[in-house]
Formats: sequence, C-alpha cells, structure tokens
Amino acid sequence: MTGPGDLIHVEHDGPVTWLTLNRPDRLNALSDDLLTQLGEALDATVTTDARVVVIRGAGRAFCAGYDIAPDSAEVGYAAERTPVQDRDRLLGNIELFTRIWRHPQPVIAAVHGHCVAGGAQLASMCDITIVAEDANIMTSPALALGGGYLSPLWVHRVGGQRAKLMSMDAGRRITGSTAVEWGWAAEAVPASELHTFVRRTAHSIARTPGPLLRMKKEAVNRAVEMEGLLTYARMGAETDALLHLTPEVRHVQARIKEVGLKAAISEFNADFEAEFGSVRSAR
Repeated sequence: MTGPGDLIHVEHDGPVTWLTLNRPDRLNALSDDLLTQLGEALDATVTTDARVVVIRGAGRAFCAGYDIAPDSAEVGYAAERTPVQDRDRLLGNIELFTRIWRHPQPVIAAVHGHCVAGGAQLASMCDITIVAEDANIMTSPALALGGGYLSPLWVHRVGGQRAKLMSMDAGRRITGSTAVEWGWAAEAVPASELHTFVRRTAHSIARTPGPLLRMKKEAVNRAVEMEGLLTYARMGAETDALLHLTPEVRHVQARIKEVGLKAAISEFNADFEAEFGSVRSAR
C-alpha cells in the first residue's frame, strides 16, 4: 500500500481512510512531489468503500506550508519560470485543493503543531477542521513572498476583516482555540486527545450511508460556492504570480537563497523587533 519513502501514508480504518502528510523532517512542507502523491491518494479513495477521509501530518506538525527552503521549487527555481508557468503551477495547487472540496467523501483535517500558509490553505478546503488547542496556525508565511493567494481561502470561514489581518501582518498566528472562536475550525481538543477525538468523529459520521453524505456535502458546498469561493481562489493564483515578479519579492527570494530561511526572516523582522520586541510576543 505505502512504503517508508512515500510522502503520503495511507491507512484504512474500516470506513475511514487516513492520509498522512509524511515529510516530518521538513514539518510536512508541501513539495511538488508531496502534492502529486496527495492527489493520487485522494483519487484512489474514491474507488474504495471509505465513507470519510482524514488528512493529518506526521511528526510534530500538520504542515509548515509550501516548501520555501533555498533548494525548493518555490524559491530555488522561481527565476526559471515564466509568469504563465508560475500562474499555472499555483493554479495546479488550487485545483488539487478544489478536489478535496469536491471529493465525494467528507474530508476532515486533523491539525496539530504548525499549520502555516499552504497548510492552512489545504485545511481551509477540507469539510471539517478539528484542531489541537495549542496548534500554531498562520495564514501567511513569516516573510512577504506574494499576496492574494492564501488568505482568500479564509474568507468563507472567518470573514474578510480577519482574513485581511492574518494576511497583511506577515507571520501572525492564532492558536487552535482561537481558530474555533473565529470559526476557522469546528472543534478544538487537547493535543493528546486529538487522534482519538478525530477518529471517533470520523467513525460517527461514517454511520451515515455514503450517498447521503455526498449529497449533504454538495448541498452545503453549493451555498458557499454561491458566494464566490472557487472563483476568487483561482484568481489568487494570478495575483500571486504577478507579485512574484516585483522587486520586493525577488529580493526576499534572493535573500533566502543567499543566507537561508531563518536568517532571511530575522532580517525581515529586525527593524520591528528593535522597537517593539519579539514579533511573537507582540500578538
């Protein structure tokens, strides 16, 4: 079924299928290969008897977002893409997350540890998000690397004002408990209880026959889609690709390649922290 080198680990638990993002050494950062394997795993569940799918992360994080390490496709080879190629790459991610949204089986995101940028984007397109109370959730990365791509997928859950706050204040984070208060997540439980709670919830949902679950999901999705979710999700790929061409973003990409991600983040925060102290303690 799955091997030790697979980036998505698949487990069948009666009527529930667990898909585990399996790059724990990179906090399950979304590489092109991981996203491809996630799509393949989602497609495979359609032909099974599973009634519910759960997506979770291996190790100490759900997902640290898109891989923006110096050697990643996101940063390391950004200059080699044309604007249209960049737009198409970003749009491919949106189309994958749309497949989660339109998947015939309900999809639950089980979020613990870090859930950042693209990881939060993924979770936002799941049907139900259940979080650890101490989860660390961020819409945007800790560096200004684009715009209009991640935060719009928060609007249908938390509203425009909070989506803007999380987007415009780079690296702003909320806990799992706050995510429930805002409406981004459905429920929060202590981290030690997350697996048991999600498993019980998934199996409880799976008592309902598959065709009924599918139509219930489509009915709610239709109401959300009438507000424009899938349209503005796709438009974000164009906005982000445009911003990738700006001198400001090109400079940040170059600094990541030159000094590494942690040092680039420190440079970005230096002036703020000199006056106000740690970015984390300011929130």
